[in-house]
Amino acid sequence: MRKKIPQRWKVVFGHFRIFSLIWLEALFLLSTAEGKLVHLLHMPPMNRRHLIKQSSLLAGSAFAFPNLSLARKTIGPVIIGSGEHQYEVNHRHVQLPDQYHWQVTHNVAVDRDQNLYVMHEGSAKLKDHPAIFVFDPDGKFIRAFGSQFQGGGHGIEVHQEGKEQFLYVTGYQQVKSIAKMTLTGEIIWYLRAPMESGRYTHEEVTRTNRTWGRNRFMPTNVAFHPNGDSFYLADGYGAHCIHRYHINGTYLSTFGKSGKKDGQFNLPHGLWIDDRGDRSPTIAVTDRGNGRMQWFTLDGEHLKTESKPFTLPANVDVYKDLMLIPDLASRLTFIDGNDNIFHIGHDPEWSKQVNAKKKAMRKDPSKWQDGKFIHPHDACFDASGNIFVAEWVSTGRISKLRKL
Repeated sequence: MRKKIPQRWKVVFGHFRIFSLIWLEALFLLSTAEGKLVHLLHMPPMNRRHLIKQSSLLAGSAFAFPNLSLARKTIGPVIIGSGEHQYEVNHRHVQLPDQYHWQVTHNVAVDRDQNLYVMHEGSAKLKDHPAIFVFDPDGKFIRAFGSQFQGGGHGIEVHQEGKEQFLYVTGYQQVKSIAKMTLTGEIIWYLRAPMESGRYTHEEVTRTNRTWGRNRFMPTNVAFHPNGDSFYLADGYGAHCIHRYHINGTYLSTFGKSGKKDGQFNLPHGLWIDDRGDRSPTIAVTDRGNGRMQWFTLDGEHLKTESKPFTLPANVDVYKDLMLIPDLASRLTFIDGNDNIFHIGHDPEWSKQVNAKKKAMRKDPSKWQDGKFIHPHDACFDASGNIFVAEWVSTGRISKLRKL
């Protein structure tokens, strides 16, 4: 004769069965919702609205489980963009070794071997900490250098000169300099303010304090003349102008000044040569403080201004017929070969969250989400059309967008 099970054990078994079913259902809902959310960004509008409605119902079913969150890191690949411009996002492609730590990340550049160079603004208090980090194509750390730029590291670009490659590095804040370096960090030349331009106070040659103003030297980024023998330097935070130098460091000329009219600037933060398609090469400048882009001849004559689709354009890069413009307003902007303008990552509601409480989110990685940008400060293409994005956040963020 079978023994009768005590009532208390029936209660225990009953609770265990209920909890098991609940957890299985919750895990199913979580994986289903996250799987759908991965594709949400590039579904047709009607499908997106339908899926959002379904997802809200799923979230409501799981409200009783405080330890589960649909806002956690996405399971599986994160895809952004649409049509022929789709990218798989990896926010953790590069990692620093234990002896270093991420600080404010500013700029990125790629050499001919597809190694990635990352420029930190860094902290002036950490004088021995490098400001420049190098990673191989798989994201593995190679080397670090550039401690002289700590606290003011800003722009970095790679330039091919004959058979050699060189880094061009800019520093603002208390650094106030432009330097040419080897890929391993050896200084070729190191320059202060170009006094020949007539734009600066005499102190800018001898003193490098953090004094700001239109007569101060606060360079941000560089671009290279198509003939390869000279480059353009944007003094974004200082005199609001564009200088031109020979690659040996000799000053050549200057154009632009502070203002809102065509040909004038309010923080010319980034620039690059626009040689897309069959058009004649021009200089594209991100006039960030005026929320617009401007184009100039190679001699600095104004050609056109485009303002409507831009918010805080930060820098420029070009790959074939596609121009890339990282925007501090939590998105990337593109201009195709037919001058059609579109965005990836554009989300007004997300931007409101990012900018709330004096941009507090840039200091709180726990609120960052996969597939969404905080403040893209620079971005560049590699040889395959993949994109690297550096964001202006206090603990650094370097993302790889793999072209699909």
